[in-house]
Amino acid sequence: MEQVLDLFGRVLGDVAGTFGRVWPFLAISVIAAAVVSVYVGTDRVSALLKRRSSVATGGAVLLATLTPFCSCGTTAVLLGMLATAAPWAPLVAFMVASPLTSPSELVFSAGLFGWPFALIFFVGTIVLGLAAGGVAAALDRTGWLTGQARLDSDSSCATGACSVPQPVAASIGPGTASIAEFPSLRRRWKIDEFATELMSVGRKLLLFFLGFTAVGYLAIEAIPTAWLTEYLGEGSAFAVPLAAVLGIPAYINTEASLPLVAALMDGGMGPGPAMAFLVTGAGTSIGAISGLFVIARKRVVGLVVALLFVGAMVMGIVAQMVLG
Repeated sequence: MEQVLDLFGRVLGDVAGTFGRVWPFLAISVIAAAVVSVYVGTDRVSALLKRRSSVATGGAVLLATLTPFCSCGTTAVLLGMLATAAPWAPLVAFMVASPLTSPSELVFSAGLFGWPFALIFFVGTIVLGLAAGGVAAALDRTGWLTGQARLDSDSSCATGACSVPQPVAASIGPGTASIAEFPSLRRRWKIDEFATELMSVGRKLLLFFLGFTAVGYLAIEAIPTAWLTEYLGEGSAFAVPLAAVLGIPAYINTEASLPLVAALMDGGMGPGPAMAFLVTGAGTSIGAISGLFVIARKRVVGLVVALLFVGAMVMGIVAQMVLG
């Protein structure tokens, strides 16, 4: 029992130390996520992707990396895009890039790993998304992706037939402006929605951070440091592909994988394997894959997983060369 208590004491100390270093970045990322979630809606995001394929692909990657959508939010955006019969190129680009990063996660990862690592991850995600869109466009032209959407594009919302109920103007009295004409500042700026989202995102991100940081440090205690150094350290020739493979069944999102990998790097994991694991771990999380199967069939899902694996390999090798 004393050994168990000592183990948990060391893990809690490591978690507290990590939190003490990165809490300002964590707070900024929560605020950024709440701002974009409240003031940028999925309908607006979807509308921006109704463009020709080349323009839409660039727009999809831009939105994927600048919006803090989780896998559920990604699915909502993709549902809207499929309802408008968007081509596969921007869809696949968005599927690949969106689960990986966002401005808030850029700041968060900078606090955990430093700006060079964070920028390689962020810029690499953009390049990977653009490449994924190009591959999807080429395959789409051959007809290989025909019939892979699970949704039809003939819904009434796709044609603009569905409408949102408009508020009824409530007259307050003669000569008095109606509520609908002059909403309060609180309603106009969505203060209540922002506060609710801020609490929701903050609670979720904090739980992910504490839980998976603890798991990471427990893994360090359970896995010999020599094993991490030998198989996933800087000197192993198979570290990057092994980490990319291990990330596929890991089923964790970016908020969870960032503190987990940070803890593993403290135990000897190299920057290249860490980068590869982050790409496949977040991109093929259970939320992302289940969301893909809701909107697309196996060819598209397989293509996304394959692109993420290749991208993880390339980004891992680059990170190992630059930071190793």
